[in-house]
Amino acid sequence: MLTNSADTPRVFLVGAGPGAADLITLRGLRLLQRADVVITDALIAPELLAEARPDAEIVQVGKRGWCVGSTKQETIHELLIRHGDTGLLVVRLKGGDPGIFGRGGEEAEVLAAHGIPFEIVPGVTTAVAGAAAAGFALTHRAVGPTVGFVTGHHDPESPESNVDWRALTKLSTLVVYM
Repeated sequence: MLTNSADTPRVFLVGAGPGAADLITLRGLRLLQRADVVITDALIAPELLAEARPDAEIVQVGKRGWCVGSTKQETIHELLIRHGDTGLLVVRLKGGDPGIFGRGGEEAEVLAAHGIPFEIVPGVTTAVAGAAAAGFALTHRAVGPTVGFVTGHHDPESPESNVDWRALTKLSTLVVYM
């Protein structure tokens, strides 16, 4: 349990990396090992979850986009608020990086709105790791000076989509998530 001042983060939005247990940051791993409560996505490597304390409460939220069995984002927000208000150390363990299409921004907004101190702990984003695993970098000074990340979640013809696809064609590298 945390015993520091009230502004000490109680909830940590931790990027677990792209699926391989050894690609989490050292800070993320240390927080996971200290956590009282771990709220975890479905795609987190089991070996990584084994790093949690034996007495830690593990809450599976099964986040898999819109697939059957996924926990609604509103329910995850409620869990973060409920556990974040206890004073326990809570780790929200997310695949990749919480700030890159991981809804980490939404979760941070909810925590801030409820006055729950939090910290975002970045992770290795899936796009960077995937490119590295395939043997190339997303940027190169000579041929690839720009890179963009975009979600392909919305239909480009949908009124919900505000992505300027024409502008993105000017980038040397474009990574489309989901």
